[in-house]
Amino acid sequence: MPPAGAVTTLAEARAAIDDLDAALAALLEHRAALAAAVQRLKPVGGFAGRDPGRERRIVEAMAVHAPSLGPERLARVMNAVIEAGLDAAEHRRPS
Repeated sequence: MPPAGAVTTLAEARAAIDDLDAALAALLEHRAALAAAVQRLKPVGGFAGRDPGRERRIVEAMAVHAPSLGPERLARVMNAVIEAGLDAAEHRRPS
C-alpha cells in the first residue's frame, strides 16, 4: 500500500482506499468473531453488557497509533465497531 504522500492521482488514491477497505473489512470480520468468543466465554453468561473501562483503554491505545484521529473520533468509530460486532455475535448464537 503506498504512503499517502506518494499518491499522485485520484485513481491511485481511490485504488489504495479500496485495497485498504478490503483489508479493514477482513480485520473487522475477525474482530467480530473474537468478540463473539468473548461473549461466549464471559463468566456471567454471554451478552451481559459492555465494559466502558475496557472500551476507553482500547481507544486510548489506538489513539497512540492514530494521533491525527484522536481519542474522540476513535471513540465514535470504535463504538460503532463494538456495537456491530456484538450485534453480529448475537445473531450467530445458536437458538
